[in-house]
Order: sequence, then C-alpha cells, then structure tokens
Amino acid sequence: MIGISDVEAAAGLIAGHVVHTPTVPSPGLSALLGVPVTAKLELLQRTGSFKARGATAKLLSLSDTQRAAGVVAVSGGNHGIALAMTAAVHDVKATVVMPRTAPARSIGLVEDAGATVRLTDDMDGAFSLVTRLRDEGLTLVHPFDDPLVIAGQGTVGLEFADDAGDLTDVLVSVGGGGLIAGVAVALRARRPDVRIWGVETEGAEAMSEALTAGAPVPVALSSIVSTLSAPAVSQLTYDHVSALVDEVLVVPDREAVRGVLDLAEHAKVWAEPAAGCLLPAARRVVERIGDGVRLGLVVCGGNATTGDVLRWAKDFGLH
Repeated sequence: MIGISDVEAAAGLIAGHVVHTPTVPSPGLSALLGVPVTAKLELLQRTGSFKARGATAKLLSLSDTQRAAGVVAVSGGNHGIALAMTAAVHDVKATVVMPRTAPARSIGLVEDAGATVRLTDDMDGAFSLVTRLRDEGLTLVHPFDDPLVIAGQGTVGLEFADDAGDLTDVLVSVGGGGLIAGVAVALRARRPDVRIWGVETEGAEAMSEALTAGAPVPVALSSIVSTLSAPAVSQLTYDHVSALVDEVLVVPDREAVRGVLDLAEHAKVWAEPAAGCLLPAARRVVERIGDGVRLGLVVCGGNATTGDVLRWAKDFGLH
C-alpha cells in the first residue's frame, strides 16, 4: 500500500501540470441536502476529470525506454482522455482501448488528441486487448492498478484536506478504486476522524462485490455509467479500500442521472453520472448519521454531453 509520503511526492511531481481545482462551499447543495456541503470540483481539471493527475504522475515517471515504446491504456472514457491529452503534451505515442459503449464524445476527444483508439465489444474485451498490447511491448498506464497512478489521484484528497473547512464525511465515486484509494490515504493522514464513503452504481459494483467476497472478483457490468464500469477491482485498490474506507454504497443508475440534474440546478455545475451518484448516496449518509453531518463531495468529472444526459433523463422518466 502507498502512504502519505507517496501522495506528497506525486503532488510535487505533477505541480504545474494539473489544475489545483477549487474546493468550495455549496449553498445550493447545502439547502438541498439540509446539511453543510463542500464540493471539490475535479470536473474543472484539465481533461474534465481527476484522471489527469494519475496519468501525469505516471507519464512523468517513465524511463526513456518506456516513453519510446509508447503507452497504452484501457478506458471507459475519462482515463483515456487524460492519457491521450497528457501524452500529446509530452510527445509520447498513446494507444487507448475502449469499449464501443464508451461515450462517443470521449472516443472523439481521445482521437482528437492524437492517440490511436482501439474499440472492443465490451469492457472485458478491452481489458484483454490492453493486456495483449502490453505484452507486445507498449508501456501500460493502468487506470487504477498502479501505485503511481493511485498516488497521483490521491493529490485530490491532499488538496481537499488542506482547502476544506470542517468535514465529518467525504463521498468519493468508485470504479476500479484508484481515486478513492488515493484520497483515503491522504485523508486518513491529514483528517483521520473523517468518515470516507465510496459510491458505486448498480451494475458496476466491483468494489462492493470484492468487499463481500473478501477479495477482487469479476462482476457483470450493466450500468450506463461507463466511467465507473471496471470488470473487477485490483488487489491493490481492494487492499486500500478495505483498510481505509468506512463503507461503499450502491445507488441505481436512475438516481445517478437525477444527481446530474440536481448538480446542475442546485450546484450550478455540469457533472457526469459518475459524480451525480454522490447525491443519492449523500442523502443516505445524512439519514444514517443524523445531526452534525458536514459533507464533502469529490465531484470527479464532467465529461457528459447535454444530449447524453437528456436521453438518460428521458429513458428514466426524469424531468
């Protein structure tokens, strides 16, 4: 497992390459949820999500030989965007493997950044192909099974701990677990009394299934939230979450989309369902903990089009 010194080292490495995103009290969300809410706005990060942090930390740590080989990643959207854009800045050839279910906008952004896109029928196939490409000589930049990537994502928690007011509970979205693993390391070091909650969507429950099983297990994916849809967490992220996170909550896709609409209306930010899922989970935390809750939300990304959100809202009967 990584420690706070690893996250601090990553912060020094990526400084000047990523945005120190705003941490702000949200009067709108506070009124909506009935408790004080502070939001860490990672959707304002370069590339539109926190993923730029881990990708940058990894690319800046590569040897000349690894850089020359070119890099490869698997992604449901945001990691691919981050790697493609970061690799372009540092003049490294990148290949990104994505399922055909990935948002068209995300695929287009990866291509526009100059990376080669390889599409597969599903996320399981994407992970299989990226493993083969790694074995053929490309340098793998894994979205979550890498200590350097986790340390890079942990800089979100470092900034949150330094910039937020008094918090009792922090909610973090979970896909493969890299973000929450890094954030948990930082918060446990800087704010040890804060409760940390992970949030998944139904049909993308890799971490909660692993916690139930006592180890990473493959899961069937059916969530619309491609950016949270890892076919399994890694042993590395599982170890961090099982040791450092209080609980992982699971919410329906419909409520994640409703959360996107609520974030737009009440927080005045345009987020994706991977961030929208925090709001229904936050309501459950408030109900469970009761008086004195002061929430922190890591608003992880905003790479969703208006068309996507309107379509999802229509499909779920949301207005």
